[in-house]
Amino acid sequence: MTTPTTATASITTFRTVAAPAGSSVLRDTALVFRRALRLSLRNPVWTVMGLAQPLLYLFFFGPLLTKLTNVPGFPPGNPWQIFVPAIMVMLGLFGAAFVGFGLVSEWRDGVIDRMRVTPMSRFALLAGRVLRDVVVLTSQAVLLVLAGLAMGLRAPVGGIVVGIVLVAVMGATMSATSYAVALILKSEDALAPLLNGVLLPVMLLSGIMLPISRGFAPNWLYDVSRINPMSYVVEGARAAFLSNFDGHQFWVGLGVAAALAALGVGWATRTFTRQSS
Repeated sequence: MTTPTTATASITTFRTVAAPAGSSVLRDTALVFRRALRLSLRNPVWTVMGLAQPLLYLFFFGPLLTKLTNVPGFPPGNPWQIFVPAIMVMLGLFGAAFVGFGLVSEWRDGVIDRMRVTPMSRFALLAGRVLRDVVVLTSQAVLLVLAGLAMGLRAPVGGIVVGIVLVAVMGATMSATSYAVALILKSEDALAPLLNGVLLPVMLLSGIMLPISRGFAPNWLYDVSRINPMSYVVEGARAAFLSNFDGHQFWVGLGVAAALAALGVGWATRTFTRQSS
């Protein structure tokens, strides 16, 4: 949590740097990013815990999938090529979903209100924070891949790069959305149940833990999972790790991820601009 002293020092910095008229959005974004990154480095608990959950799934749940490779309907290939990309998507989904709690704390301490009186770009106030979250998630994704390689993952370099990019895209989507919702609700008591109530069914219906495919899952569950856009992102990540770059699942997954990012960031930008005006 940001203390009043830290908040005052940060706002002084904002006023000093952002004072010149016509300050560029990129410079403002970099300023917000550096401040947000410093706060994360001073209190790395959330960063460590954000990586701990997918690692626990990787170490304690992943080995169970080795017994399912011959089950009808289970996707062919190394089971780690099925599980690791899905866990990476989960990292992007959950790793940035709760960053809004920090914004609620800053709003309560008066940091957000003080930022509004500066000539800094309102978009930069959002973009700098989202960029910090993307950098943190990308670093976590690299460590997750290294752990997967130690567990037996074998995947093309191109597929791994695509998986990390998907983590960054989903992280930007969830981060921006979380900040927007937090700025509207301004309450941890309201934010926590809303996020948990939405994210849990989204995760279960995306096939992250077990593939939801025809022949492996009940038909009704497969049909319901088609409504969940995250299921297409997970399938796209798995296709990349299986070198299926020409298949429709890969391109549909990338398209859905890009569409979600455009919708989430666009809505958050409008919300942040209105709330900060």
